[in-house]
Amino acid sequence: MDDGKPSSGPKAKWWSRPTTGRTGPAEPEDSTPVAAGAEDIVSHDGAPPAEPGAPADEGAPGRAAEPFTPGEGVPAPAPEPFTPVPRTRPLHAPDEYSTPPYGGPGPWAPAPPVQRPQPTPAHGTPMPPPYEGTNGHGSAVAAPAQPPAPAEAYAPVPQPPLVPHQHGAHPQPGSPPLVPQQTSQWLRYDPWGAPQQPLSHPGPVHGPDAGPRRRRRGSVLVGAALLALVAGGIGGGVGAYVERNGGLTTLELPQAGRDSGGRAPDSVAGIAASALPSVVTLHVSGSAESGTGTGFVLDGKGHILTNNHVVAPAGSTGDITVTFSGGETAPAEIVGKDSGYDLAVVKVTGVSGLKPLALGNSDNVQVGDPVVAIGAPFDLSNTVTSGIISAKQRPITAGGEKGDGTDVSYVDALQTDAPINPGNSGGPLVDAEARVIGINSAIRAAGSGSGPDGGQSGSIGLGFAIPINQGKRVAEELISTGKATHPVIGVTLDMEFTGDGAKVGGKGAGGGSAVTADGPADEAGIEAGDIITEVDGQRVHSGEELIVKIRAHRPGDRLDLQVTRDGKDLPVTLTLGSASGT
Repeated sequence: MDDGKPSSGPKAKWWSRPTTGRTGPAEPEDSTPVAAGAEDIVSHDGAPPAEPGAPADEGAPGRAAEPFTPGEGVPAPAPEPFTPVPRTRPLHAPDEYSTPPYGGPGPWAPAPPVQRPQPTPAHGTPMPPPYEGTNGHGSAVAAPAQPPAPAEAYAPVPQPPLVPHQHGAHPQPGSPPLVPQQTSQWLRYDPWGAPQQPLSHPGPVHGPDAGPRRRRRGSVLVGAALLALVAGGIGGGVGAYVERNGGLTTLELPQAGRDSGGRAPDSVAGIAASALPSVVTLHVSGSAESGTGTGFVLDGKGHILTNNHVVAPAGSTGDITVTFSGGETAPAEIVGKDSGYDLAVVKVTGVSGLKPLALGNSDNVQVGDPVVAIGAPFDLSNTVTSGIISAKQRPITAGGEKGDGTDVSYVDALQTDAPINPGNSGGPLVDAEARVIGINSAIRAAGSGSGPDGGQSGSIGLGFAIPINQGKRVAEELISTGKATHPVIGVTLDMEFTGDGAKVGGKGAGGGSAVTADGPADEAGIEAGDIITEVDGQRVHSGEELIVKIRAHRPGDRLDLQVTRDGKDLPVTLTLGSASGT
């Protein structure tokens, strides 16, 4: 480019840029004689010489040395012998693109200013605060005042030969200035460092001074970690307390107060409270089997009524233990039993304060009347369930495990939907006035009637109870004589007849007549082959039903029968006879 400079002579290189104050064309490279020791005055890139006592900043640009003009009264230094010294070759090859060294617009861009320290003043001379740099916003900041260093802190430092400078007087050669031994801010200053960086804070300090700061930083981190651990422990404790106790304060929900515990006598609770003290649980064990059942107290002498199949496992040598509702236990013995009615009476001794359970009248029961069943299903004593009377005079048969018919019971039963399960057998079925109207004896099970444990399955709402009127009569006979009597009509029935009604067989046991001579049926005119279709106006559909109807009466009761003979219906009246039970 042409900036109006003389064009004669060789083109200026970037490492030999012309400086102010020089006249004439530039000297050819490597041909200019230089005074001895001038290598330290003019650098390869044209940097000015360092002033006395100042550290040499490598690569700092500046102006070349100018001719010295002595001032008035200043003696000129003696000329030194001239020795030509060749210029030092650049460390790097010339830049063929003539790239400016400082990023300016061209080879004539002004160099950045160079900070030069002042010569060390005499001891005690007041000095203005040194330049501290900028505060990061372009404003100068004065360095804090420093006390003058003692004389002992200064030591002579060898200096290169001095060249007079046009800007002030300089110390005489041979008298080196005293400079502080400690490193000053000027020595750490880097003009090419980060811009606007305060000279008093050039960067992190390395060396011995860095230890305390690191230790302080480590202490802060350890303290913060300990604080976090303590806060976490406190927070966890508070959270656990809140979770377990529902908050920092006690939580109390509204609740009704305790009442007197009284209930209406006709309520289920009132009925249970009245009947439970009279209900007992029986545990029976024999040589071959054992079982659990229920019973209730008949009188103050210790007589207890239950089912025959409850005490049957004891046989003649087994044990029976009675447990009362309060938990007291007592041994018991069999007073009498009857398999045809499935009833038995046992007695406990040495027990006082027994409360008999009131007996009702099963003839007064109506379908739909509320009832409560009490027992020990699956050995869960004092269990109370409730329901209604579902039906009356249900002819049912139970037992028959022996296969000879001697253990079959015929019951004209009360049907109830109050849940009855194995263990309820022998327990009371009471009415709304807590009076016994039946003895729970059998249930109808779903499917095969076998439970998962091989026993009887649970209730499906079909329970049957022996009417208390029949139970009372049988219990009285068992207590009085140890045996019960059965009403009979004196005929042998054909149990294989599939038609409607009960058919009198052709032959009796042992090959004799099916009608007992001089028995109630013989006296009423009943013959072999007749079919009995009604008893007291109620239809009879099978031989079992006829037996159930007859067993529902006492010996000596008169019965009106309807008989079909050769297709004709004949009315018959007879008086029931008596037979000993088993």
